[in-house]
Amino acid sequence: MAKIDFGHPLAEQALLPAHSISWQVFKNPVSLFIGGVAAVILELAEPRVRAGVWEHTSFRTDPVTRLQRTGMAAMVSVYAARSQAERMIAGVNRRHARITGLADDGQAYAADAPELLNWVHATATYGFTEARHRFVRPLSQAARDRAWAEAAVVGRLYGATGAPTSQRQWEAQLRTMAPRLRPSPVIAEFLEILRQAELLPPPGRPLQQLLIRAAIELTPPDVAGALGLDRRRGLTPLEARVVCAIARGADRLLLSNAPPAQACRRLGLPADWLYSP
Repeated sequence: MAKIDFGHPLAEQALLPAHSISWQVFKNPVSLFIGGVAAVILELAEPRVRAGVWEHTSFRTDPVTRLQRTGMAAMVSVYAARSQAERMIAGVNRRHARITGLADDGQAYAADAPELLNWVHATATYGFTEARHRFVRPLSQAARDRAWAEAAVVGRLYGATGAPTSQRQWEAQLRTMAPRLRPSPVIAEFLEILRQAELLPPPGRPLQQLLIRAAIELTPPDVAGALGLDRRRGLTPLEARVVCAIARGADRLLLSNAPPAQACRRLGLPADWLYSP
């Protein structure tokens, strides 16, 4: 991915406005990590998506770089100037158009199939929004619906033309998709790769393990059961409080060179605008 300057062009709006729920959700690196892992668990549960992700990305060989690229794509979609975001998304769509194959259950897949794009987009929106709701600050039903509606605006540019636009639509989609979700050794392999990956410096490894368990906790219970995920590998009540404390602290952490602060300055707002009470 080409280097993105979130501070330019000056005054150019992003795909979503600065007062959106999404700008608040995506500023928090802790809840984004938790939600992103939960989203991948759900993605890997769908055999065709699993094949596309596992066979055509570097998750197995270079998980750190792959996660960094995914995180940067999310930042660009929310905070970058519209012209830069649209350029990046067009490039992603061109790459998706070249990815086809057969899943392990014999189903043919194409990475740009709207049904699969709708699922991938919805799992990401669920993960990021639910992680904020659960571990940072509870969101009202109206706020959660706004988050879904905002995400759908971006999703349509990626080809997810039928992505949910509300919490109720997500719940309906999940019920529809549930019979198609299957357990796979790939899910356990993915989680083990994350546990072993050097995502944080050695002193931060216990936190890394805790955040991965928080992602398992975020997986909808019925889906977790169908996938054979051991809910005991989720969080104890004490650990949940620890994760909440860390995530809430991260929500107040201003990084002046990070995309949220740069995007605020691009629009003539103070760098700490998203962090003000």
